Amino acid sequence: MKELFDSVSFEVSELTTKRYSTSFSLGISFLSKEIQRPIYSLYGFVRLADEIVDSFHDYPKEKMLTEFRAQTFQAIEEGISINPVLNSFQWAVNKYRIPHDLITTFLDSMEMDLRKSDYDEIGYKNYILGSAEVVGLMCLKIFVHGDEAEYERLKPAAMKLGSAFQKINFLRDLKADYHELGRTYFPGIDMTEFDSTIKKEIEKDIEEDFRLGYEGIKQLPKNSRFGVYMAYIYYYKLFAKIKGLEAQRILNERIRIPNGKKYRLFVSSYLRHNLNLI
Repeated sequence: MKELFDSVSFEVSELTTKRYSTSFSLGISFLSKEIQRPIYSLYGFVRLADEIVDSFHDYPKEKMLTEFRAQTFQAIEEGISINPVLNSFQWAVNKYRIPHDLITTFLDSMEMDLRKSDYDEIGYKNYILGSAEVVGLMCLKIFVHGDEAEYERLKPAAMKLGSAFQKINFLRDLKADYHELGRTYFPGIDMTEFDSTIKKEIEKDIEEDFRLGYEGIKQLPKNSRFGVYMAYIYYYKLFAKIKGLEAQRILNERIRIPNGKKYRLFVSSYLRHNLNLI
């Protein structure tokens, strides 16, 4: 029965999320039950594409990504895929009418990772649009459940929040991106000269994205507000930790928030939310 396969597909996407990201998994767990499944389905899809370009170094990554793109849109058109993650993703896309151009833009950014090792200002903005901002918009489509007016109203803030998260990821992953993958995302920066002045300029840009993104969180529907707030709190604490470190340290060490501290953050944030302090 297809219902059984669909159920297995959702479980695979949920497992993928939980194995790859404890932070996002915790955030998703605070969303309303009815939107947890589509968000897991979305994250599973994003994670699979990211793994192709970041991890499968001994395999034909370009060919795999091209096939993955074709399989994605075939699944959406046919309403089924034998790939469980794509099967759950096509369900979310079709149910919540996620625009196909958002998916194309995301996959285009993944392709950029195969071809580019450094970025100018235009390339940097295009990469953030595809790798983060449109993912925020896909989530927003699910959060507003078809309300096009709300989607358009909250769209700018959702994009800014996604941008803030991605730029923090760039700072967090400087060591792996630069030393292991040979990538430099921040435009016009020679990483051999990365210092506190450059770091502060990047942080100022992130602060503004966070400010605008937070205004959007406060206006989200109840079904999603707390879960997104949880992700915001985690990333803001990670950002605060990065801000307090020397430039050379983040260039040579992946900065993390220990799991125990993550849980304490979520508990304190839950209390703030219940007291209407956000």
